[in-house]
Order: sequence, then structure tokens, then C-alpha cells
Amino acid sequence: MQNRCVITFIGDDRRGIVEQLADEIQRHDGNWLDSRLSQLGGKFAGLILIELSADRSSALEQGLRELPGGDLSVRVTAAGQAPSASGHLFTLTLTGPDRPGIVREISGALARSGINLLKMESRVESAAFTGESMFHASITATAVETLSMEALQESLDTIADAMTLDIDIEG
Repeated sequence: MQNRCVITFIGDDRRGIVEQLADEIQRHDGNWLDSRLSQLGGKFAGLILIELSADRSSALEQGLRELPGGDLSVRVTAAGQAPSASGHLFTLTLTGPDRPGIVREISGALARSGINLLKMESRVESAAFTGESMFHASITATAVETLSMEALQESLDTIADAMTLDIDIEG
């Protein structure tokens, strides 16, 4: 029987990591289904959704830990059932001066509104003319159909004013 598993890993960034991971998954008769991989601060990290025989996950995890280079922290975990993505799908885009607490404030407002985050990407980069550190984020989320998007916008506007952010909602 095939089970779905999520591989999580992090290690020093170097050439060939993805090839090594793919080879080891294939060696254990796994099927690579979906992934999110990224270089962050000199490390390479990722999440990979695979299908694999139930009795092979431990051997795969051990094989991944023993890959040449030996620097990967790896875990293979049985995947759960994906929650229903029903509801109103929307995207938030945030931009503003970087400072501690932005993610905490935004995620807190979304959680209090009963919103489920599906995906979040963020980065800090220097502004073109001033060199100031600017925070950028894109969040894809779902809200129950009964949520007032106007009320959500008001809640986010309060945070935007306090933290000097531009927050746009699309969808």
C-alpha cells in the first residue's frame, strides 16, 4: 500500500542536494509529488510530499541521513489529510519597513478572524533608493464565506497604520 509522507530537511547549501534527494527517494521506490525548496541564509531547506510503501519510510529516512555530504537534518513523517480548502480564497500582499513583530501581528489578526493560511512567502531586501530594509510578504489564505472582508480590511488597516505597512487584499 502506498502512503503519502512529507520529507522535511535542512543542510548547508551545496550543488547536487536535490539530485541526491531524488535519487534516494527513487531508490526506495518513492514517487516525488510536490515540493517547496529554498535557499535561506546559506542553508538549503525543503518540504517534499512523496508516495511511498508504508514499510519503507524508516529506511528512506536513514538513507537520506546518510547521503554524501552528511550535513542534512532529515525527517520523514506520515502526511495527514489535507483540510478542505473551501471558503473564500484570497491573497494578502505586505510591504513596508522591516521591523520585529510584523509576522506576529498579521498572523494573529488572521487567526482571530478564523482564516487558514495556505502559503506564505516573505523576504527582506534593501529599498532601491534609500537602502532601507524593506519587508515583503505574500500570503494565500482561505476564510469562511461568512467573514466580512471589510472587517478584515479594517483590522489589517489598524496594523498597517501602526507598523507603516502597505497591505493589499486580492480575491
